[in-house]
Amino acid sequence: MAAIVEVKHLKKYFPTARGLLHAVDDVSFSIEQGRTMGIVGESGCGKSTLGRVIVHLLDSTDGQIIFEGRDITHVKGRELKKVREDMQIIFQDPFSSLNPRMTIRQTISEPLRLSGRFRASEIYDETQKVMETVGIPERLADAYPHELDGGRRQRVGIGRALALNPRFVVCDEPVSALDVSIQAQILNLIKELQRDHGVAFMFITHDLSVVKHISHDICVMYLGQLVETSPSDELFEKPLHPYSKALLSAIPSTDIHHRRERILLKGEVVSPINPSPGCRFALRCPYACERCQEAQILEEIRPNHFAACCRVREINQMEE
Repeated sequence: MAAIVEVKHLKKYFPTARGLLHAVDDVSFSIEQGRTMGIVGESGCGKSTLGRVIVHLLDSTDGQIIFEGRDITHVKGRELKKVREDMQIIFQDPFSSLNPRMTIRQTISEPLRLSGRFRASEIYDETQKVMETVGIPERLADAYPHELDGGRRQRVGIGRALALNPRFVVCDEPVSALDVSIQAQILNLIKELQRDHGVAFMFITHDLSVVKHISHDICVMYLGQLVETSPSDELFEKPLHPYSKALLSAIPSTDIHHRRERILLKGEVVSPINPSPGCRFALRCPYACERCQEAQILEEIRPNHFAACCRVREINQMEE
């Protein structure tokens, strides 16, 4: 299946008083239509910045963004407006991302109105369809965001993002601020929408239990770079990179007969400002060696399973 989104050597640097902060540094991956790519990593690793660059909320420093076979890295004006109809984002905090002065009906109908594709008489009907799709009852159509609970506010955010039937949606930690029971409702809603409409999702989260439930493939980020990419099931079954192993060891287990050994990371976190070309995880890695001072490249260790570690084969042979 052809990729709907391809990211090639994407970079996003921010100038600071001390130099350039490498928020996203040479990231490449692709997402196929109707599939979900999970992006995981610690807070501050560049996950949200990556998503915002892809949907053009931030300009890229370098690299390419390919959407449906077309380079959209530097689109502007009307071209950008058209791209944004096909690429949307669901934000982490549904309260701050909604206009407090707009009702739920106005919020969802706004992208329909701005697109210019619908007559005034059609916008009402289309808004009703979207509200029904995401599970917002008619009685709440004229309510304001502060009158809703977190789960319903997030449904409004999802409805607004899906109003124009986009082909690709970035989900920026859309359930992290919600209770567990509400999280399950929102995740199931996203999966249903993908099944019914074939939307491709990029799902950003630091919750590994969530990403396992919803993602087909997973990218693990560390300080702006990808250290491992893999199909979801394989990553959880057999992680390759030392950082991925440490992340997965932190997931609580209910199996009292096979307790998972927790890997506690020690050492300093490398500054993302003007970092050296070597492995950024080296100061916290128990397997670090002199070769880690060289740039690490994603290599295919198993079919469709890539890791950026010069000792990855040796480490996994030792543990088998």
